Amino acid sequence: MIKSMTGFGRTTIEVTGKSITIEIRTLNSKQLDLNTRIAPLFRNNENEIRALISRELERGKIDFTLSIDKNAAPTVSINSALAKSYYDSLTALSNELQNPVESDIFMQVLRMPDVISTPQEELSEELWAQVLGAIQQTCNQVNDFRITEGAVLAKDFEKRIRLIRDMIDEVTPFEENRIATLRAKFEKGIADLSPKVQFDPNRMEQEIFFYLEKLDITEEKVRLRKHCNYFLETMAEPQANGKKLGFIVQECGREINTLGSKSNDFDIQQIVVRMKDELEKLKEQLANIL
Repeated sequence: MIKSMTGFGRTTIEVTGKSITIEIRTLNSKQLDLNTRIAPLFRNNENEIRALISRELERGKIDFTLSIDKNAAPTVSINSALAKSYYDSLTALSNELQNPVESDIFMQVLRMPDVISTPQEELSEELWAQVLGAIQQTCNQVNDFRITEGAVLAKDFEKRIRLIRDMIDEVTPFEENRIATLRAKFEKGIADLSPKVQFDPNRMEQEIFFYLEKLDITEEKVRLRKHCNYFLETMAEPQANGKKLGFIVQECGREINTLGSKSNDFDIQQIVVRMKDELEKLKEQLANIL
């Protein structure tokens, strides 16, 4: 199965006066590259969040956001004793220095450290269980998105790998003509040399045979066809196999390069160029799958 590394998911839940939103965006990357923005209430649970995301989404550049929008006004606590102490101290200092500047000491007191504070909210197990479920739901959305995108890519992969496989058959007629042309060229050369140079005809025939054998591309064609078939089989497997498909494409590239270097024929080399073009397009798209 082909899964894209591009994905998006967003889930919002309403819990006890809070609107909690989970958002995940993913792009292609060779490894897992996870960036998180987590509301302070859930920061102590970051390791658990990371473990869940890495298990469900495997790899890619992943941006995770967990935010809280509180509908109710936050609870505020005022330390009256500390505020009175600040007020008395500031008033005494002002009188002692005979401060001529008219200022509102009370407003200054409210700005002093620890006079006004917001109590730290404790994360309950029930709330965390709901948020964890929402994160799982968001991961499922991302995976559904990836599968949908992957299905589009799979059609393109299949089209290109079949084109490469079909081009192997296009090589055959040129291959047969190539051998005949080379043999005729050698025979003409031998005929031209015969009156001037003494040589063993049997040894010359052996050398021609060895040379033509080195130019034989039958094995490369067979291996390339097998690699193409294996690529299609791997695509049909239930799990995501992006890296494995990448290795198969590398092997296809080796066979195509060898086929081109051994062809010694303009028409075959044109076909090889077309094969390489399709293979490069495959490689570009393979970078975007899981």
